[in-house]
Order: sequence, then C-alpha cells, then structure tokens
Amino acid sequence: MKCIVTAGPTFEELDEVRRLTNFSTGTLGTELANFLVERGHVVELLRGEGSTCCLEPKAQRVHAFTTTAGLRKRLQVLGRTSGAGAVFHAAAVSDFTFGKVWERALDGGLKEIRSPKISTRHGTILAELKPTPKILAELRGWFPNAFLVGWKYELEADRAQTIKRACQQVAENQTDACVVNGRAYGQGFGLVASLKQFRDFTERKLLFDALEKLISHV
Repeated sequence: MKCIVTAGPTFEELDEVRRLTNFSTGTLGTELANFLVERGHVVELLRGEGSTCCLEPKAQRVHAFTTTAGLRKRLQVLGRTSGAGAVFHAAAVSDFTFGKVWERALDGGLKEIRSPKISTRHGTILAELKPTPKILAELRGWFPNAFLVGWKYELEADRAQTIKRACQQVAENQTDACVVNGRAYGQGFGLVASLKQFRDFTERKLLFDALEKLISHV
C-alpha cells in the first residue's frame, strides 16, 4: 500500500532569523515509516527540517518541510497526486504562528515593528500569536478514500480524559484512528481505532504492528 507519514516539528518565523518551534525530534514518525517499508509498503515520508532524529529514513521518497503552511501545501498536492491508501499524521504541527509584532511607543501606545531582523534596541516587544490551520481537519477532504491516523499528545488531565479527547478527535476530523500519548496518558501509547475500540501498547513496535494490521485490512 502507498503510505504517507509526517514526522517532526514545524516552525513559524518571527523574522528572517528567529523561529517558534517545539521539541519534536521526528523519531517516532521516522521509525514508523521505516517499519512500514520493512513490511513491504511504499512510503513517502514528510519530515520537519528541524528534526534531530539520527535514524536514516528507509522511505522511498523523503521530503523536508518547514512551516505549517508548507506542510499543508505539500499534503494538499499529495492528496491529488499520490494515490495514498493511508496517511499517518504524526508531525508535531505548531498550534500558533506569528502575527504582528509591536514595541512600546513613547506615548505608551504600540508601534508595529517591521524588520527582517528585530533588534534588541526595541527593548521589550509584544508578539501576536495566531492559531494555525488544523491540518488534520482537512485530510479527509484531500484523501477521501485513505485510512487516516492522527496523533494526540496530551500533558494535562488524566488517562480517561485523554482517551475521551482522542475519540473526539476521530469524530470531529473524520479520521479512522488516533494515537494518544504524553504525560497525561502515562507510559506507552493508546490507540483509538474507532469510537468503540481502544488498545494500550507499552512499546512502539507493538503500536506500529497494530497500525500496520489496521491498514492491511482496508
């Protein structure tokens, strides 16, 4: 089966030299892509330029992305051209991008800063953060017949609430499954394969095996 895997972080530009990003390394997505290749699938890996994972990708095609908008555009194109039967959206997409940036004017008001490199001479600055588009919510429109898997990384709440949020993600985004992990979930990974089916995995390989079995039955 043709599969698309996204991995690693996006970044959003404050100016031409500074970025807003996250701690994602791209390791889990790269490991999943390699696992799928070893199982005989044709994989296209989209990996964030900021990934620090040192694993060598085995995917037949590997593309780097930078911003959320860049990843979104590439997925939109692949929806028309790839013929993918499964999409595993494991990338850690930034929730926010920068809007306007201001400094305090002498009269106490705000003065917008427009510069390719914002200088510290401006002193304390105020930066607007705007929500980025939710790529997961658009995947069904781009890949209407594919098996779609989203990820949910949670730090707050408890395991039961985290699983409930994973179920909500599946329902709201018309995906087929959601992998959930993070401090709120605890050790391992949870897999919501439908609104009624949930499984827990202590190891990544066991999770990958379960995901591969899901697409093998499509």
